[in-house]
Amino acid sequence: MSKNNTKSKRSNGAQLLELLKKVLPKAAPDPDIAGKIYKAIEAELLATSRSSAFEKFCEKVELPDLEPETIKTVKEQLVASFGEGDVTVKPSKRDHVLAVEVAMPDGSHFQSQIKVRPVGEGDEEPEFVPKFIPFPVSLPGDPELIWLLAKRENLSPEEAAIALTKAEEDFWASKAGQKLLRDRIDRTFPEFIGRAAAGLLGEAGLKRHYKTPEPIKILRPVKLAKAKA
Repeated sequence: MSKNNTKSKRSNGAQLLELLKKVLPKAAPDPDIAGKIYKAIEAELLATSRSSAFEKFCEKVELPDLEPETIKTVKEQLVASFGEGDVTVKPSKRDHVLAVEVAMPDGSHFQSQIKVRPVGEGDEEPEFVPKFIPFPVSLPGDPELIWLLAKRENLSPEEAAIALTKAEEDFWASKAGQKLLRDRIDRTFPEFIGRAAAGLLGEAGLKRHYKTPEPIKILRPVKLAKAKA
C-alpha cells in the first residue's frame, strides 16, 4: 500500500509538471512570470518528496534506548545521510523518543521523532526499496559526452532531471560549494558531478557511476565472410 502510494505521488507530480509546461505559457504570457511559477511549484513538489523520504528514514532507524552512545550512533547515521545539513537531536526520556531536526543549506527544514523500540521491531513491514537503473545525461553544448548516472526506478526521467538540478543547486549553496567558489573553481556541471558527495545524490534518488564522461561509441557493422559452398 505504501509503495503504491509513493509511486502514485511521484506519477501525479510528474503529470502536474508536464501539464504546467503546456498551460502556463497560455495563462501567463510573460515568460518570466511563468518561469517563476513553474520553479516554485517544482521546488514545492521536491520538498514534499524529500520530507516524505526523511520521515521514512526516521521510521527505519533503530533506537533500542536513549543512552548517549546510542544517540551518538543515530546522529552519525543522520550526518552520513544528510551530509551538508545541520543535524540536531534531543532525547526525551519521558516520552521515549528522540527528536530529530535537520536544516539543509538551501533553507529546507525537516523535523521528526524516532521512537525507542527493541532492535528489529518496526511499525510496519519493510518497504520495498526501488533499485537503481541507468540514467545517462549529457550537456546541450556537447551531447556526445555522456555522464553515466543512475536513478531509482520509480523516478521518471523528468523527475530525475529535476532532482539532479536541485542537487546541483544545493551543492553550490553548501559550505563545501561556497569554499570551492571562493577558491575560483568554476561553477559548472562537471565540477559538481565530480565533487558532490554520494549522500547528496543518494538523497535525491540518484547515483554516480563515474565522475568523468564517456564519449558515445558508434558501432559499425561487421561484414562476415560468406560461407564457401
